[in-house]
Amino acid sequence: MIALILKGYPRLSETFIAQEILALERRGVKILIVSLRHPTDVKRHPIHEEIRSPVLYLPEYLRDEPLRVMKGVFAAIGRRGFWQALKSWLRDLKRDFSSNRARRFGQALVLARELPAETTALYTHFIHTPGSVGRYCSLLNGLPWVGSAHAKDIWTQSEWELRDKLADISWLVTCTRANRDYLASLAPDDGRVDLVYHGLDFSRFSTPEVRDRSLNDGINQPVKLISVGRAVEKKGYNLLIDALAMMPKELDWSLTHIGGGPLLGELKAQAEKLGLDNRITWMGAMAQSEVLKHYRESDLFVLPSRITDDGDRDGLPNVLMEAQSQGLCCLATSVSGIPELIIDGETGVLVEQNDSAALARELERLIRSPKVRQSLAEAGYEHVRSQFSFEHGIDRLMDKFNEQNLLPEQEASTA
Repeated sequence: MIALILKGYPRLSETFIAQEILALERRGVKILIVSLRHPTDVKRHPIHEEIRSPVLYLPEYLRDEPLRVMKGVFAAIGRRGFWQALKSWLRDLKRDFSSNRARRFGQALVLARELPAETTALYTHFIHTPGSVGRYCSLLNGLPWVGSAHAKDIWTQSEWELRDKLADISWLVTCTRANRDYLASLAPDDGRVDLVYHGLDFSRFSTPEVRDRSLNDGINQPVKLISVGRAVEKKGYNLLIDALAMMPKELDWSLTHIGGGPLLGELKAQAEKLGLDNRITWMGAMAQSEVLKHYRESDLFVLPSRITDDGDRDGLPNVLMEAQSQGLCCLATSVSGIPELIIDGETGVLVEQNDSAALARELERLIRSPKVRQSLAEAGYEHVRSQFSFEHGIDRLMDKFNEQNLLPEQEASTA
C-alpha cells in the first residue's frame, strides 16, 4: 500500500491528482489517501465519486485533537528513527521558526503511528507542506519517501529546504522542464528528479463538435472569451481586465470566468470601475463536466499567468490542455511550462507576462480573426492529443515505483 499525502482532499482545483489516483487504482495499486486538511469545496468532480481509496484526515490543527497527537508522540519515542527525525525537525525549525513547522512535525507523528502495517512507501503530492510531513514520517518509520512537485511548492520554497528534501527523497517527479532543470540543479545526483507530464485522460473528454465560427469576429457575431482558474495573483486576471478595457468600443465580446479564489471581489470591482461588468460573467467554482460545456460554447481561451513577487507561478495549467482538447484557441503567457504546450504562432499564442498592452493587441487580433483562431485551435488539438496523454505519465510513474520495488509483489504484478 502507498500512502499518498496531500494538503487537502478532495479539491476541485486538483483534478489532475484525482485522475492519477484513479489510474493507479485501476492498475492494482492500493492507496491510502492522507489529507492534511479537511475539504472546503462544496462541489466535487465526478471522478472523486469513482475513487475507492480510503482517506485518513490528520489533525488540521494540533490543538483540536490533542489525544491523537500525544499518542503519536509516545509511539514515536520508542521508534529507531525518532531522534534522527527530531534532529532534522529542530534544524528546520531553527531556520524557519513558525507554528506551521511545528504542525508539520505533529502531523508526521500522528501519521507514523496510524499508518497501516502494509504501507510500503510514502508518496507526497507537492514538496512543500506535504513534503515536510512525508519526510519527517519517513525518518520516523524508515519507509521510502517519493514525491511529485508542481509549481508554488517549488518556487516559493527556500533553496536550503529543497536541497535537504532532495537529499532525503528517493525520487521526485515534476510536470515541466523548467521545474525539472531547477530541482535537478539542487539535487545530490542526476537521477533524483524526473520529468513526468500530468496530461489528460482523453477518455473523459468527448471529441468536440465542429462549430462554424467563421462569422464570430466581434463585428458580425460576438466572440465568447473564457478563462478558468482561481482568482489569485499568479493568474494575472487584473491584467486581463486592463487589457479588455483597451478593446475598441465597436468590438462585440463577452468573457466568462470560472473559478473561486480570494481576489474575486477585487476583480469584480475593477471590472465595474472600467465599465466592463456587463460584459463579464463570474461563474464561481464548477465541476469539470460543467466547465467542459462552457469550453465547447466559447471561441477563445485566455490565461495571463504571471510570476508573483514571492516566486509563485503556474506549472503547466491543466485548464490550457483541457481547452485545447475541446478545440479552443488559447492565448497565454510565456511563463514556466506553458511554452512546452503552446508553441507561439503554431499551437496557440503567447505574450510576455505582465504586459497588458501586448495582451490587448493579441486579444483584438484573435477576436477579429476567426480563421486564425480556427487554425491555431486545430493545431493545438492535435498537439495536446498526441503529446499530453496522461497514460504516458502513469506508465512512467509505475516504472518509477517498480524500479525501487515500492509496490508489494501482488500490486506490481497486477500493474
